[in-house]
Amino acid sequence: MARDCAKHCPVSPMKNSLLVIAAILLIIQAASCQRVRVETEVEAYPTESVDLRCQFVDGGNTKLTQVSWIWEPTEGQRDNIAVFHPTYGESFPESPFSGRVRFIQGTLTSPSITITSLKMADAGRYTCEYATYPSGNEQGTTNLVMLAKPKNSASPVVVQASTSGEPVVVAQCEAADSKPAATIKWMGAVGGTENTTSKKGPDGTVTVRSDYRIVPTPEDNGKEVTCIISQRTQDKPQTFPMKLAVEYPPTVSIVGYDNNWYIGRTDAVLTCQATGNPAPTTVTWTVMSGPMPDTVQINANKLIVRKVDEAVNTTFVCEVKNRLGVSKHQVTTAVIEQRKITAGPSTAGIIGGIIGVVLFLLAIVGAVIILVRKRKQNAMNGDGPPKHKPPPPVKAGSSTEMLNKPVTDSVLTELTETQPFSNVYYETSGEPVTVRGHPPNSRS
Repeated sequence: MARDCAKHCPVSPMKNSLLVIAAILLIIQAASCQRVRVETEVEAYPTESVDLRCQFVDGGNTKLTQVSWIWEPTEGQRDNIAVFHPTYGESFPESPFSGRVRFIQGTLTSPSITITSLKMADAGRYTCEYATYPSGNEQGTTNLVMLAKPKNSASPVVVQASTSGEPVVVAQCEAADSKPAATIKWMGAVGGTENTTSKKGPDGTVTVRSDYRIVPTPEDNGKEVTCIISQRTQDKPQTFPMKLAVEYPPTVSIVGYDNNWYIGRTDAVLTCQATGNPAPTTVTWTVMSGPMPDTVQINANKLIVRKVDEAVNTTFVCEVKNRLGVSKHQVTTAVIEQRKITAGPSTAGIIGGIIGVVLFLLAIVGAVIILVRKRKQNAMNGDGPPKHKPPPPVKAGSSTEMLNKPVTDSVLTELTETQPFSNVYYETSGEPVTVRGHPPNSRS
């Protein structure tokens, strides 16, 4: 039923008229929006200047009465900041832009303006609005985006090695007063965690701060972490590599005693090796058995025994200090009558190398001898190349025609089987052929 009505019921003329009017109004509105030409969005920075362009195009019979610039910082707030009238000229009402705004050309068809000494609070919508006849007000709106470059910084935080196992802040990174807000990332091989916060300022900028936390140990001192700050106004991310500063009490060890302090040895040295952050400020040598022997000389962290005697058969103690604590280490030196003879690792290495070279040369010589013997044996067994020469070829139709007697196959066979080729010679003269080892045949 409804389908039949849709097909056959006529449309009311009144409805047709309303549809046509609505379409015309939409076309007129679209045309009017297009006639005020502005930029959709403009970016600018604080303390700089910005041009907001506006142009009325395709005026036709439209009469331009006046043009105004209206600033909308927030929804619902509209402030006139500049007005141009063809008769009365330019006007700049009282506003936050007083003294900072002016017309570039000062014409109705091109009423572009310049705003100087920009502030972050100047962000918002700027509408170029024409009063026209007969179409009424026509306008275009530009969105001014205020950008702020971040003030980036980063630094390590001096901490003490943890005794509680709780993570603490060891590095900080900050991107202050930026718009839009920056992002902060961390890179490091110490397995830390990060905590990032942001705070918005009264002028619309944002400060982002990030803390890097670990459970600090003495081994973490001097290790590197990197803060990476990215933000829209930067060409590329800014990086801040930094070394961790972990303080800890000193640790100490004594090196140099080789269990070979024999009587009469000279210039035996013990060295007190200490680490700590801050670096140890004092190093003290003492002897557990009493006063320091006369043959001992102290030079900073080194203890030098000028000549070993029974007096240094004792225990030496090294004590180091920094502002976080004290650490000690001791070594007992046993004096012996005679020097111990020990082969150093370098001598053993040289001997081993020499033995290896000798064995290698012996292997080469043995291989050469075996090869020579094998060749001689092959030669004695006749395995070498043949020693006799084959006879020269027999030419057919020689001058003597083989003594004027044809040689049959049976004769050639007999000669070949009974005489070696090396003992058979042929002569090309007319004399009888002589076969060595056999008398010549006599003629009857």
